Amino acid sequence: MTGMDSVLPHGTTVSAFASLSMDPPMVLVALDRHSALLAVLRRTRRFGVNVLGNGQAALASRFARKGGAAKFAGTPWRTHAGVPRIPGAGVFLGRTVADLVLGDVCHAESSGGAPLTYHRRTFGTHTRTGEVVSR
Repeated sequence: MTGMDSVLPHGTTVSAFASLSMDPPMVLVALDRHSALLAVLRRTRRFGVNVLGNGQAALASRFARKGGAAKFAGTPWRTHAGVPRIPGAGVFLGRTVADLVLGDVCHAESSGGAPLTYHRRTFGTHTRTGEVVSR
């Protein structure tokens, strides 16, 4: 995930990224509340998602560390849709920040039952391979 702070590029590897809506096309990306990139996104309201391809594990590891704009040292990039785009990434999404609702968990409880999940247009409890074990 990338953003621009004035002329400096910022980026990080995220562990949570998902499609949120097809119409309008929206994505969800989770960042640590202390992330330097999150501070940039709050100011600029723009971000890019560079879905890295096979063979780019070293780049993902570099962006997973702290380091701000230094993460881009030696990495080719260009500005696209107002944010850094990494050539060679399998997918690029230029996005603006939408209104969000965030909540801090103040209480959690589990009934111990199997969760209801949705996979391949089927509700149920799925195994790792996608098999439905209960509905």
